[in-house]
Amino acid sequence: MSEESNLMSSLWPLVPSGATDWLLELCGDGITGFMPPAMPDAVWVLNAMYEHNQGPADVSYHEYHQARLADGSAQPDIVGGIDFDDGCIARGGGLGRAQHPGPGWRRLRWAELARRSGDPVVPDGLMPSYRCFPSARKKGSWLLGMVPPTEGSLDRETFNRLIAVLTQFSPAGPGTRCLAYYNPMTLGAVDYDNLHVRTGRIGDAEILYDQSEADFSPSNLWADDRSWVLCTDYDLWATKVAGPPALIDALLNDSEIEAVRLPWAH
Repeated sequence: MSEESNLMSSLWPLVPSGATDWLLELCGDGITGFMPPAMPDAVWVLNAMYEHNQGPADVSYHEYHQARLADGSAQPDIVGGIDFDDGCIARGGGLGRAQHPGPGWRRLRWAELARRSGDPVVPDGLMPSYRCFPSARKKGSWLLGMVPPTEGSLDRETFNRLIAVLTQFSPAGPGTRCLAYYNPMTLGAVDYDNLHVRTGRIGDAEILYDQSEADFSPSNLWADDRSWVLCTDYDLWATKVAGPPALIDALLNDSEIEAVRLPWAH
């Protein structure tokens, strides 16, 4: 067992899957993550997106991918005789963990892109997902000078900041006992009966981001006293945080986190 695995097992040991029974009763199916209602309030923390300092290029991810297929520098995605590039649009973006792309890039706030594109931050009735910002894309594909949010996981910077805010509003501060659940899809598993749940202190939560068995931040994280709970759904670009109004207000007003209320998904 690696040193990283030993540390994870020490700080966040596995616990019986029955620890999620209350979430199953409250939320229903949790295959992509248990989505909580307001408890009594809720907010959506948006995954980060980025733009190159020189601005978005005119070439889209799809056009770039097609050009590489044409000159042979990229190979078609063929599995079982099926060409998954045929008729599919390379939208850009990814699935799972993400972080700041490095020098030359700046964080692009959803609110800024909404003002620029004329699209709402999140269209009425929808969740934060690939359906957002159709006007900012070129025939369905993002421009190369932009890095859209990834699905299914918080980015590293937002995760760490969210943990810091949650720690402030947890009953025992960094010593608060928490539980973390990774849905089977984040683990590449097909065993939906033996759920992957760990328990530890929120002060040690940053290690959860680099869980070697998953390429995602936890699907659910909650305080043992259930004073707050978050859900990062496998198919979405944001994390829902449910908890007391003071916590929700802090997230809405945080200078690093970008968060929005969605009345239809409260």
